[in-house]
Amino acid sequence: MARTLLFLALILTTLPCPQFAADSATTSMIPGEPAFFLFGCGPRQKLMYRGGELLDARTGEVLKRWSVASAAIRPAELTVTLTLTTSNQPVVISEDAEGVWLEENGRRASVSAAPVTLPDFIDGKRDATTAALLRILHHEILLNVVDGKPLPNFMVYRTPWYRDAAMMAMVLARTGNVDLIKEWILGLREPFDRNNAGQREPDNLGQALYLVSLVADAKHPLVAAVLKEAESFRAGDHLTGNSDFAPHPVYQTKWMKFGLRALGLPDAWKIPLVEDSYSPLFWMDYRDHHVGTAGFVSQGRQAYPYLGWASDHFYGKKPTLPAVAFPLSWEADASQADYRGMSLVGANYVSARLCAPHTWHAAEMFLYLSE
Repeated sequence: MARTLLFLALILTTLPCPQFAADSATTSMIPGEPAFFLFGCGPRQKLMYRGGELLDARTGEVLKRWSVASAAIRPAELTVTLTLTTSNQPVVISEDAEGVWLEENGRRASVSAAPVTLPDFIDGKRDATTAALLRILHHEILLNVVDGKPLPNFMVYRTPWYRDAAMMAMVLARTGNVDLIKEWILGLREPFDRNNAGQREPDNLGQALYLVSLVADAKHPLVAAVLKEAESFRAGDHLTGNSDFAPHPVYQTKWMKFGLRALGLPDAWKIPLVEDSYSPLFWMDYRDHHVGTAGFVSQGRQAYPYLGWASDHFYGKKPTLPAVAFPLSWEADASQADYRGMSLVGANYVSARLCAPHTWHAAEMFLYLSE
């Protein structure tokens, strides 16, 4: 891990991930790799533009290839415009609320169609830069809804994580897109996702309840299973157990109370007044139930930037706005990610153990910047 973080720190120092120029085909999150852009919100085909090619982002199949003189990636407009060496007419790949489109030789054709809600986030209280960032972050979340399942990053993860899914769902609920994952939620029966080396992580219990609350009520069969499992993690009047391989009773109990309230269920759980480094990750409520000043050091923020954004949200630390670019979110050196999936983007992403975008990070950024 130390070697990966050293490499990641070098990347971030040399070319900060959220601050590179957005309109250059040669600018990348990692030096030496071409820039890329993803298309395919929700149920649409996942597509990637990279180095003059339009590819199926899941299989790697090359769908179109051009001889490109220059490419302009405009992530806030979900658009890539290609200037060709062989024609005076540009090629435009774009995405909107109806689908993904290809404009070529004077014709506009649908590449993949399915309706989603894409707000522009422009209002009288928000500046244009923040609105643009919100559009990109929302896009990064919608890209990772695959076959109705909310994934952290569809290239390196194959199954949903309840924690990431709950944060994604908060965004989808705000933007009118929660129906994209409704069937997945309705089909949930397991109180734990068991993605962290098979462990039963008690924060999953509250996250599962919250997810159910978005599309069903307390009669959903998962609710009874969650309430039963919660008793096995009871320590007096709070939960305890390992989340991310360490006990986080404050964080776990906060999630449980949040999920119960979302479903309108009785709640006798008490948040323990103990130090918990994960307590500031839960900024949604119960901010007065916190001991100490725990945050996340720079090393953790580099690899797992969602921890820093959530912690800053909790403490009310004003975020530094990144430049308008793609991708805005990432994760590195996660123990359960298969970084070979990033090989389609570039071999250096695999070597760096870096995936981008990443939905927990995108959700934390979105939820803070949208306030």
